[in-house]
Amino acid sequence: MNRIVKFLVASLAAAPLVSFAQDTTTIRWGIDPTYPPFEAKQPDGSLAGFDIDLRNAICAQLHAKCIWVEQGFDGMIPALQAKKFDVIMSAMTATDDRLKQIDFSNKLYSSPGALVAPRGSKLQPTVESLVGKRIGIDQGTTQEVYAKAEWAPRGVTIVTYQNQDQVYDDLVNGRLDATFQDKTQAGYAFLNTPRGKAFSFAGGDVTDARIIGHGVAMGLRKGDTDMKKRLDGAIAAIRADGTYQKIAAKYFDFDIYGAKQ
Repeated sequence: MNRIVKFLVASLAAAPLVSFAQDTTTIRWGIDPTYPPFEAKQPDGSLAGFDIDLRNAICAQLHAKCIWVEQGFDGMIPALQAKKFDVIMSAMTATDDRLKQIDFSNKLYSSPGALVAPRGSKLQPTVESLVGKRIGIDQGTTQEVYAKAEWAPRGVTIVTYQNQDQVYDDLVNGRLDATFQDKTQAGYAFLNTPRGKAFSFAGGDVTDARIIGHGVAMGLRKGDTDMKKRLDGAIAAIRADGTYQKIAAKYFDFDIYGAKQ
């Protein structure tokens, strides 16, 4: 009898511990909510956008409690390495240079770079066209890496900003000749809004490997193989059951996964 009582007591004591561990699996996600339609902060302080919805679907697949940690984009990788959060979910492209510092999940989507300038400017995303011009770019982006390598040494002035909204503000106010950023972001968050009505894409897409890399993915600390396995599995699951496509259709009228615009 004593053995049975001891067994029951031990079982009851252990059960809540197992349930507690399962229900409180927490993943912290780093985000810079200044890049619609991928991530943006609403007037009430809530977050909205394609990346937000994707993360929520991924968390549902993982049965995990997920929380956001806001961080400026140019400080994302150091903050991840310092364990301020566990995953970067902020429209970050997996490039070869970044892969030297952190790991990435499988691809979430792709998008080329594009120049935005006043309508009728006839500018092109080339050195010859941009010499002597001031081009605004968000800090820490693949567009910054490309422009500083290809354009800045040849007479193009690259002006960097803490976030994309600041870039557009200076373009609208005439302090820049053009901006260079992700094409999807520029179209949805600027050109399709009232303040962008006097501007348009200038020239063709820029699809250099330094910009599109291996596609946009979730950033992970080096060696976090368990997290990568879980995230890759969740990505595959939401693509297989149609959840990914339903989310994408809310924001885009083209194939964002393959970036066919």
